[in-house]
Amino acid sequence: MNAQTQEFFINGAAGALECALDLPDPADAAPRGIALVAHPHPLYGGTMDNKVAQTLARAFVSIGYAAVRMNFRGVGGSAGGHDEGRGETDDMAALLTHMRAQMPDLPVALAGFSFGTFVQAQLQQRLITQGTPAERLILVGAAAGKWAMPPVPADTILVHGELDDTIPLTAVLDWLRPQDIVVRVVPGADHFFHRKLQHIKNAVVETWRA
Repeated sequence: MNAQTQEFFINGAAGALECALDLPDPADAAPRGIALVAHPHPLYGGTMDNKVAQTLARAFVSIGYAAVRMNFRGVGGSAGGHDEGRGETDDMAALLTHMRAQMPDLPVALAGFSFGTFVQAQLQQRLITQGTPAERLILVGAAAGKWAMPPVPADTILVHGELDDTIPLTAVLDWLRPQDIVVRVVPGADHFFHRKLQHIKNAVVETWRA
């Protein structure tokens, strides 16, 4: 993402997983939280360098979080093959364990784009069951109607493009309606938020807890 991005690998169930860490300016303060960012579908070109994933990472760095991204199994330098969200959720859990060991006692945020929202929503449900939920979720282009999205906490931040033809807004509304959760709709935005990325950063900066 920038010259200061730290690249590293962790061990996952399917082998080594390629990761990238971005930290806030050390002159400001130590990180006040950890943000795990999940990228879009691996079989359709999704990587941790996707521009929406990078925008999420930059947004979290700007509010003082350590932002870490990972190439899902079978992507880039990560071993293994696509596992339809099951193994990818396990991999993200492994990254969370690694980061909690590196930066203990910090709150954790889970962020994802498209397929990555399915992974992060599943991970949050797992963490809730374990009694260690993430501080908050931010889901961009939530994968409702594409995968079996579980319920999410009421304070989840959701951002969706009005003109998304990959995951129609109507599918997201159908998923959220029983949960009574609000979604921030970006007028004129498509699935990849071309020329609209600033709205994703604003969603983090403006609405995250101080």
